Amino acid sequence: MREDTSATETSFQVGYQVGDIARRIYDPDGLGALIDVATEGFDAAFKRSAELLNSTQPIFEAGFSAGGAMAFADVMLPVQTNGYTAWRMVEVKSATSVKDYHRDDLAVQAFIAQTAGVPLQSIALAHIDSSWTYPGDGNYIGLLKESDLTAEAFSRTDEVKAWISQAQSVDAMPAEPEIGTGAHCDVPYSCGFYDYCSRNEPKAEFPIHWLPRFSAAKVRELAIQGVIDLRAVPDELLNEKQLRVKDHTLTNTVHFDAAGAAADLAVHSLPAYFLDFETIQFAVPIWKGTRPYQQNTFQFSLHTLFASGQLDHTEFLDISGNDPAEPFARALIAACGISGPVYVYNAGFETARMSELAARYPQFSAALLAIPDGHPNSPTCGHLKFPHPERGVMAG
Repeated sequence: MREDTSATETSFQVGYQVGDIARRIYDPDGLGALIDVATEGFDAAFKRSAELLNSTQPIFEAGFSAGGAMAFADVMLPVQTNGYTAWRMVEVKSATSVKDYHRDDLAVQAFIAQTAGVPLQSIALAHIDSSWTYPGDGNYIGLLKESDLTAEAFSRTDEVKAWISQAQSVDAMPAEPEIGTGAHCDVPYSCGFYDYCSRNEPKAEFPIHWLPRFSAAKVRELAIQGVIDLRAVPDELLNEKQLRVKDHTLTNTVHFDAAGAAADLAVHSLPAYFLDFETIQFAVPIWKGTRPYQQNTFQFSLHTLFASGQLDHTEFLDISGNDPAEPFARALIAACGISGPVYVYNAGFETARMSELAARYPQFSAALLAIPDGHPNSPTCGHLKFPHPERGVMAG
């Protein structure tokens, strides 16, 4: 019945990976205990968690049950206070900042743990610090940044009680409540039950989600108003590109302004370079000198158009598993020549990646930064200070 999107599944995998790293950070000596409810079962997990709370070792995924609710804590760390052991709870998230729904999560965790009799001293949220740079050799100290939310979480007891009571009331209903789909289906992220809940709703011949950069939340908002098909979307809600997509989709036509493209290209010199980058991100960096969620370049495609009309293609692809940054930079410099406009889909994206490469490899800095810089009178995106007057990156 539940069917998560590929993006949601990917976020789950990222969360598991960050959780593994968190155990290494909070238990560097490997003395802690891990509760695995999937193999142990709920009753055994709760029992073993209670037993471990009488020890002084770190506990991961400790489970608590109280008042008809249950919770599992990512990290439980013993704290000696006045001769007795209390506990510090840390919830680990793969996000780069504290979100409102994280605060709700911690309030629930704290309430259930305390209601179950855990002497909880404090509770914090650990999230990824996107400014941290991986030093290599498996050293992830500094990847996570903590925010103490003890006072806030402890103060929300009545609110959490109300949530649990409401959830139990729904669970006690003889039939599932009739709640239509809407904007709430994407808050705080896409719900895995959307297909189930929308199974009896009419299906659009021309779905609104075909529009570029038209958010799922907007699609849901229109659905509440009974608008589910592209034909019924008011034109005033669309920008120029979305309106063009709508018009050509509904008329089953292809849009290509050949004359306009030729006119725009004619004012620039040849050779011309048509460049595209591909990147990959890791929540947990795997290559020395990179940051969490950094856009790491591993592929480019470059078509070169010469004055003679000849069109050449150069490509780079590194799937070795090694850091592709330096060979990527070398290959890009060799392929791009020294003059002529460079056309890209999004000038800001490629320029930012080249600036990052230049910062990592100073020996290539001048050559890399010369690619996105050009003549002051050309429609370039760079600072226009490097020595190739015909060089410039133009968004396509």
